[in-house]
Amino acid sequence: MAKNVLVCDDAAFMRMMIKDILTKNGYNVAGEAENGAKAVEKYNELHPDLVLMDITMPEMDGIQALKKIKEGDPKAVVIMCSAMGQQAMVVEAIQSGARDFIVKPFQADRVLEAVKKVIG
Repeated sequence: MAKNVLVCDDAAFMRMMIKDILTKNGYNVAGEAENGAKAVEKYNELHPDLVLMDITMPEMDGIQALKKIKEGDPKAVVIMCSAMGQQAMVVEAIQSGARDFIVKPFQADRVLEAVKKVIG
């Protein structure tokens, strides 16, 4: 059975890019969110196997959303995505329970390597 993934990024083209990489490799993109608040909402609705979460988003950033998701489901699996130069935020994300992080701009093999590492 294909693993379900929730893709959270405020940039539509980034969501499209990630979706493309995942679907071509047998994963199912169960939902998308354009901000942290929507990500929490969608997570609670869909209970995906994995969340790919951008750090910098409007309304609620990825780290706040990660904390909220982990509060409701301590077993939630989240990989953070960040642009270069956000190391401090990446450290906070890992301390808050993120399993891995991917740096933008994405390379398909790095995305897949991270996803396979955490959900197979």
